[in-house]
Amino acid sequence: MTAKLNYSKYTLPIALLTLYIISCKTEKNNAVENRLATDTAWALLSFVKVDSANPILEPGNNTFRCPILKSEVRWDEKDVFNPAAVVRNGKVHLIFRAEDNVGKFAGTSRLGLAMSDDGLHFTKLKEPVFFPDNDSLKIFEWEGGVEDPRIVESEDSIYIMTYTAYDGNVARLMIASSPDLHQWTKHGTVLTGKYKNTWSKSGAIVTRQEDSRFVATKIKGKYWMYFGDTDLFALTSDDLIHWEPVEDDGKFKSVLKPRNGYFDSRLVESGPFALLTADGVLLIYNGMNHDTKGDTTIAQGAYCMGQVLFDKKDPTTVIQRLERNFLKPSKAYETTGQINQVCFAEGLVYFRDKWFLYYGTADSKIAVAVK
Repeated sequence: MTAKLNYSKYTLPIALLTLYIISCKTEKNNAVENRLATDTAWALLSFVKVDSANPILEPGNNTFRCPILKSEVRWDEKDVFNPAAVVRNGKVHLIFRAEDNVGKFAGTSRLGLAMSDDGLHFTKLKEPVFFPDNDSLKIFEWEGGVEDPRIVESEDSIYIMTYTAYDGNVARLMIASSPDLHQWTKHGTVLTGKYKNTWSKSGAIVTRQEDSRFVATKIKGKYWMYFGDTDLFALTSDDLIHWEPVEDDGKFKSVLKPRNGYFDSRLVESGPFALLTADGVLLIYNGMNHDTKGDTTIAQGAYCMGQVLFDKKDPTTVIQRLERNFLKPSKAYETTGQINQVCFAEGLVYFRDKWFLYYGTADSKIAVAVK
């Protein structure tokens, strides 16, 4: 005779075990969600593209007498892109890169100035405010031009601008200053000595926020700058004009590298200024997707935006980094242009209690996203 098992005596223990497992799983999921929320709390997220206004700046037909060519050129005819942004006298000012259609590179870059009362609708000045001239830096700036500005303020309210000079062979990171964004003094190459002729661009100086001003600030007694368009590297300075590279074994010390399988798998490049916060040094950066080793969910070669947090006690050490890009090409003016699939951040302001992030689109126009 077969014995009949009494299953009822197991029911309560099994039920209790099931509830325990579910409870543990729920707690684990909540812990993961809380950790992820904490992991991104340091970042500036939730930027929204302003479709009603974008693109906010486009090529024009303004003319300018080039002092080198000694003739009129349509200096913003080909494209406008990659702007720095500053709030001054209650208005947003964009210092933007513009190209003509002249010369062996089919376009010399100059920097124009546009102003806005609302951060969305801009009026350009008729002539560029910064350009190659018959000066001591012509050897570096002609005839590729001057490119990709990033601007911060000094303690005494002088604007400090990093930019790229391109002679057609080597890109060099440069520095300039201005009291008013109109009249500029060029100070020459950021890198000197054995590095003077090294390819270098995209200098983002570490700042602190004072309302709508972003003021260069010292860490451990030095000003800091991130730069580069392969890995990111670092520089320090006593006066914002003269800079020394942070080295490792006699070479630039890499502080941020591309990541296989990610949106930034081919290269990383500085965005706007870096910002000292309670959490660390926050840097918005641009990442390029590798054709074969990148993120397969976005276009090959696409430029998207990421964020990284460096240790404020050691600005060469990464303590947090976003896993995913927070803004990528999706609009027609971002996916098609001089260079397709590009959203390239360079300008950031805090204006009327909102963050405005200005970026170049397909190396052709300028757009904005607001938080």
